[in-house]
Amino acid sequence: MPQNKDRKRLVRARMAETGENYTQALTALELRDAMADHVVSVFGPGKELGRELPEAVVAALRRVPRHLFTPDVPLTRAYEDTSSIVTKRNERGVSLSSVSVPFMVAGMVAQLDVRPGQSVLEIGSGGYQAALLRELVGPKGSVTTVDIDPAVAGRARACLDAAGYGDVRVLCADGDFGAPGHGPFDRIIVAVQGWDIPPAWTGQLASDGRLVVPLLLGGWSRTWELDRKDGYLVSRSVMRAGFVPMQGAGKYRKWSVKLDESGVRLWGEEPPRADGDALAGVLTTERSEVWTGVTIQQGELTTDPYLWLSTTPGLCWLKASKEAVDRGLVAGGWILSIPALASGASLAYRAGMRPVDAEGTALEFGAYGHGPRGAELAERLAEQIRVWDRDHRHGPDPVLTIHPAGTPASDLPSGTVFRKPHTTMVLSWPETAR
Repeated sequence: MPQNKDRKRLVRARMAETGENYTQALTALELRDAMADHVVSVFGPGKELGRELPEAVVAALRRVPRHLFTPDVPLTRAYEDTSSIVTKRNERGVSLSSVSVPFMVAGMVAQLDVRPGQSVLEIGSGGYQAALLRELVGPKGSVTTVDIDPAVAGRARACLDAAGYGDVRVLCADGDFGAPGHGPFDRIIVAVQGWDIPPAWTGQLASDGRLVVPLLLGGWSRTWELDRKDGYLVSRSVMRAGFVPMQGAGKYRKWSVKLDESGVRLWGEEPPRADGDALAGVLTTERSEVWTGVTIQQGELTTDPYLWLSTTPGLCWLKASKEAVDRGLVAGGWILSIPALASGASLAYRAGMRPVDAEGTALEFGAYGHGPRGAELAERLAEQIRVWDRDHRHGPDPVLTIHPAGTPASDLPSGTVFRKPHTTMVLSWPETAR
């Protein structure tokens, strides 16, 4: 945090750059410092990423006026580290563009490990992250940001100019193709939900470059820090994430079937597609419960149980409406992305966490089943949680390797294989001592 003797200088510098009056600039500086302090507290050994944020990233958080990238919300809201701020929705109210929650932006930028003088490409333009990157590359570096939506690109351009980052290059183009003619890039960061790694990203990445991208893998979104190695990409860290989906050539298609008129749906990435006709009304049948005996303390840091569940053959995802949850059709209080298994006229899904102590600090994993094989499917989900608890809970994070499509199975590491149009991805869980 700036010392008192430096505060006036910093405030007046921001006044000169942004046109704010002294009170506005001072209030924004204080809120920005508080936001940065909170973000710093999220990271470290035993916390998110397992390491502290680099000092350069913290300094950029304290420097960039985030409120100038969120002009339609109150100043205090601009600096809350609680949720993203949606800047554009479609006609159905679905978010198309947003300024992401500060801790997520900071974590991804930390994964990227930007150095002064580097060239950085950002895919998906909110403006704020591009400004942080501009601070990190310094006067001898460059930042290019690309967005397919003219309105989003135009908004990013206006906000960057207002905040004093007029030298960030803003392109309106399909990010699936990168930024032809402006690479190679030392670093590429993707700020939209990806499903595959298109050839342009690896083709425009320097030989010793790094790619940070949120990927939908087995239905679960995580941000991966990826480095080049011997013709493929290998992960160095993974972090929780949620982003608006890609548009254009990189848009992915999911199968989806309706289970109830209230809006409950089952969806998945990979075939086979569930039988919607056979599953009609399945949630109104008797519910069976399976509890795992596996508990977790609130706030406890473990490896990711949901990434482990994503390796379950046939895993799909239940999306419930608030109406369905309120009337008890779907139990557990979840609304989005509930891990599930379906077979014929039977369904199972992960239960809401059950408290096992009076204070509610220890919670147990479980599963619910419906239909003639519901109990069997629920037991399959429960057993996967038990395996995670036994073999992987306190071990290292899984490693993701990304290989060219068509790579022979004999050339792939052991693990769960996800075949995409451009690449073959392998999620490998290291063996841990029992």
